[in-house]
Amino acid sequence: MANSLRKQEILEAAARLFRDRGYPATSMRHLAEEVQLKASSLYNHIGSKEEILKTICFDNARRFADGMTDVQANQELGAAGKIKALIRLHIQIATHDLTSVTAFNDEWRHLSEPHLSEFKKMRKNYENAFKDILTQGIEEGIFRSQNPTILLYSILSSFRWLYDWFKPERSIDSKQLEEEMTNLIMNGLLSNNPSE
Repeated sequence: MANSLRKQEILEAAARLFRDRGYPATSMRHLAEEVQLKASSLYNHIGSKEEILKTICFDNARRFADGMTDVQANQELGAAGKIKALIRLHIQIATHDLTSVTAFNDEWRHLSEPHLSEFKKMRKNYENAFKDILTQGIEEGIFRSQNPTILLYSILSSFRWLYDWFKPERSIDSKQLEEEMTNLIMNGLLSNNPSE
């Protein structure tokens, strides 16, 4: 258990360094200093910088894929309920997992092949599934009649600032943030006469 906690600490420290310095400018020596380990001891927990990036990116990609699977499987949710659930998923991940910043911003681009192509495929599958729900809501008259691709990327880009801004000690807690952001985004999406 201690090793697992230490590994998570290392992943979170790496995510902060990747955010602040960029992946190429971050070395294992920087990471060792950040977690107060000797470089030789760091290799007992993590094999390489690339392994860290791969772990962070794919752990987060799987988290989103699993979230999407759960949303799609819930027969009680209409299009609006599904989009609300996905908005909440994004906010929860952004506010509870420091490593997610790496997967969300540009550092995933530094993955080597075949991992880069695999990650991009997972990302695209998620985006397509999200867009399909938006399209369904537009066709049913629940959402405003807009281009679903523009809606998709507008929603996804609205979460990016959270990774730099949110800290647990802020006066706004994660639950309040979740409620207010969900309401704001949904108010922009819903048509004047939603059918659900």
